[in-house]
Amino acid sequence: MPRGEKSAYTDKQKRQAQHIEEGYRKEGVSEKTAEERAWATVNKQDGGGKKSGSGRKSHH
Repeated sequence: MPRGEKSAYTDKQKRQAQHIEEGYRKEGVSEKTAEERAWATVNKQDGGGKKSGSGRKSHH
């Protein structure tokens, strides 16, 4: 998967990233930086890519 490819994310993760990005944009962060930070946050929270669905065990 090439860097920057977002097809591996769930709709929920995409919405989260969009919301986070909007928050950064309101703070005056550039569009590119806001997008990078938003996706980094989603990855940190969820570990990246599609992880939702049955059959997944939590490691908590």
